[in-house]
Amino acid sequence: MAVLTDNERKNIWAALMRRWSAERESCGFAKADLRAAVDALDQWLEDNAPAINSALPQPFRGAASPGDKALLLAYVTLRRYGEDPREV
Repeated sequence: MAVLTDNERKNIWAALMRRWSAERESCGFAKADLRAAVDALDQWLEDNAPAINSALPQPFRGAASPGDKALLLAYVTLRRYGEDPREV
C-alpha cells in the first residue's frame, strides 16, 4: 500500500484536532507538530509494512486482505493504548 496522499494526511490531522477539541483535551504540542507526526507515522508504516506483515501468522497472513490486516492493526493499537475500537 502506498503512502497516503497529502489530502488524506490533512484529513487525518483535521479529524484528530476536531476530536481532541471536542473532548477538550489538553495537548502539549502545536498543530504543525501533529501534522509532522501524521506524516512521519504514515511514512513509518510504509517503510515497515513488510515487517508488520511478516509478524502475522499463517494462515491469517495469506488469507487476509490488506484491509483486514490494517483493521487488525488499528484495533490492537487502539485497545493497547486504552481506546475501545468499537467506540472510535
